[in-house]
Amino acid sequence: MAQLVKLQDYVSRYQIDLKRYPTQFVRLKKQQWDRTKEEWERGSFNSDWIEKEEEVLEEYEKKTLFSILFPKHKKETTEELDWQTNELSDEDLIPEESTTLHFEPKLVYNPQTKEELKRMYLDQLFHFQLKWASSTLREKSYIDPKYMRDSMLRDLTQKLPDNYFLFYYPILKLKKAPIELDIILILPTEVVCIVALEGKASDAFIGSGDRFWLKKSGKDEKKILNPTINLNRMESILSQIFQKQEIELPIKKVILSRNGYIDYPGNSFNTDFIDTRKFPEWFLSLKSSPSPMKHMQFKAAQAILDLVQTTSYSRSSWDLGSEETDE
Repeated sequence: MAQLVKLQDYVSRYQIDLKRYPTQFVRLKKQQWDRTKEEWERGSFNSDWIEKEEEVLEEYEKKTLFSILFPKHKKETTEELDWQTNELSDEDLIPEESTTLHFEPKLVYNPQTKEELKRMYLDQLFHFQLKWASSTLREKSYIDPKYMRDSMLRDLTQKLPDNYFLFYYPILKLKKAPIELDIILILPTEVVCIVALEGKASDAFIGSGDRFWLKKSGKDEKKILNPTINLNRMESILSQIFQKQEIELPIKKVILSRNGYIDYPGNSFNTDFIDTRKFPEWFLSLKSSPSPMKHMQFKAAQAILDLVQTTSYSRSSWDLGSEETDE
């Protein structure tokens, strides 16, 4: 499950500590899956387990935030990863920190098969990822409900490996001006820039070297901005960032239409056109990356995070005050 490092201009846990959260996410995902599977195999489904996830998480967050601001022990219980190593090994994993937003999947219904159980688990983990990508212990961002229904976002998070970092339409602040990029996937050995052409099934996108392309949907035709403009701009921005930070990762460019057709006469340098005919094979190859998370991958993600724009609000003191009275 790819890690949602940055979503739009929402505050992200990964901005707080990129060295800790990726390995913590991988460990948390495995531990909770093992627990959920064990309970399911025991037949532990109980309708009384159906709880409102938001209430459970908010209550946990209050307690963990209080423990941060008013710690009982000053001793640090976690250690940081060594950024000088080339790869992250099992020895680099950090013990679970008590201040992490809690994730407790619930058997909200009784799955009949293990595959059905996996789908239920991944759906709950997806909602948890959205929380990590829109909140920290001290700040929150108002998340647009459309992302809960975003099938592209679900595909990229739920079907790609844990060692991939996903930036989903991040907003960077460059020379005091906000610039929204499209989709960036940071793999251990390369970066993939994606411009998605979403539409109805069997829509056709007729490409050219002009400023506009033609989108055909049945008998209707509509002009759309040439997607290579955004794609080339994204490549140029990342190339400049990587050069400045001495980051050596190749950048690949993809124009993607999962359920439509792309007709582009001629060749475009270093750009892959992936439509419904090529999508299954391309996505399968994208998923096949045996390499573990690497130092250069972290460095690239951090370089982008250092430039992102964030819109958020502080958690109210009322939450802390009410929690203090409960202690």
